[in-house]
Amino acid sequence: MKRTSENILMSFATVFTVAILFISCGDDYERVGEEAVKPLFPQGVAQNFTLTYTETMEAMGTQDSANSRVMAVLTSPLSEDFDNQRFKFRTFPKGLQVDFYDEKNQRSVIIADYGIVYSQTNLIDLQGNVVIETHDGKKLETDQLFFDQKNNWIFTEAAFKYTNPEDGTVMDGEGMDFNKDFTFFKANKTFGLMTIKEEE
Repeated sequence: MKRTSENILMSFATVFTVAILFISCGDDYERVGEEAVKPLFPQGVAQNFTLTYTETMEAMGTQDSANSRVMAVLTSPLSEDFDNQRFKFRTFPKGLQVDFYDEKNQRSVIIADYGIVYSQTNLIDLQGNVVIETHDGKKLETDQLFFDQKNNWIFTEAAFKYTNPEDGTVMDGEGMDFNKDFTFFKANKTFGLMTIKEEE
């Protein structure tokens, strides 16, 4: 009887000591840099992603099947949906292509190595080998480009190269903003070689 009480008391003392050791061993390690950032996980992942933006010509009722036209088609090999975050966004880590169509159904194309679409602000951030080619052959090349979908405005602070085959010009610069049709644009800084085609 005495030994059993001693064994119980000894076991209780051991468990109590181990518990105190675990409780007192808090994690005081201060995480900084990349370690401090909590990992984000998408709520959905789509492969061979295609999204078509359309616009109806007139307001639709509940039973209507009004005509609509395709404004843009976004395609990407991989899309990650982070709408589960407070500030919602969607990423395209393997690149994307956006085909834009004007009122005459003429196609212009944007490609990039990486893209982020911010749902709440209607802003698209394109990064890495960004190229815009319009239906009439104008071409813009840069490393980063922002597209404000709400205002149909495109801008960059990065270095760019702009080629216009209509007048034979090639312009290098840094920082530019313009409308999606390239009918108005403003370059912040131009430098390097500007070639102007001579009239024959």
